Amino acid sequence: MKYDRFNPNLSLTSHSAALLSDAGVLMRHTQASATHRSWGYALLLGFALLGLWDLTGWDLMLARWYADAEGFPWRAHPLLSHVLHDRVRQVGWVVMAGLTLWAAWPMGVGRTWSRTERWSLVTAVWMSLLLIVTLKRFSLTSCPWDLAEFGGTAASISHWQWGIADGGGGHCFPGGHASTAFGFLALPLWWWRHSPRAATFLFVTIVVLGLGLGWVQQMRGAHYLSHNLWTAWLCGATAWGVMGIAKRLRPSAF
Repeated sequence: MKYDRFNPNLSLTSHSAALLSDAGVLMRHTQASATHRSWGYALLLGFALLGLWDLTGWDLMLARWYADAEGFPWRAHPLLSHVLHDRVRQVGWVVMAGLTLWAAWPMGVGRTWSRTERWSLVTAVWMSLLLIVTLKRFSLTSCPWDLAEFGGTAASISHWQWGIADGGGGHCFPGGHASTAFGFLALPLWWWRHSPRAATFLFVTIVVLGLGLGWVQQMRGAHYLSHNLWTAWLCGATAWGVMGIAKRLRPSAF
């Protein structure tokens, strides 16, 4: 720092401001690293708990709450099938388009975010959604409404038994509709270092919406509970992975 002999107080003030700015950057970087690490630990715990849930066989028990030997009475209900499925899915794509436009032309809080932050966030959301779609495309696991117990033709086979057809239509694991909400789990992870309160609100909102949308599909017989919970885990893991890569490629942006 060059000493200003004409105005030493101004020089000291500039130096203090620079130190405070550097300290703020370091604090945000440290907070981002701690949040990313905690998210990873939560994913490990979630993986273990979901594995235990799969072993219980309670998916089928919950499915029986909404079905009988003739199928799922709520399957074609207008509120569930048209409003809470079709229309909500369309809203989800509108939100995704808005988020992408926000990354390109930031407004509000986005103006304080780096370009890397914005686009890595959008990348994480897109990759989460594409992962779920891809896994469903190649999954041989059928929906509960395809089971012979509920009037279909499929046998009850674990979704872990990849490559084994169950006699139904397949393409039902993980839960696609729940990803309309869970696909945005990257939002609170990115937002945390800027505003923990806003990030907490986003996280709770996304989880509640995801579970609600998953419940709609459970009532219709489209998915088991585990299908939706694995969607949440996969989307969370994708967000964690994308942030980790972005932090390594551009550490100064976080």
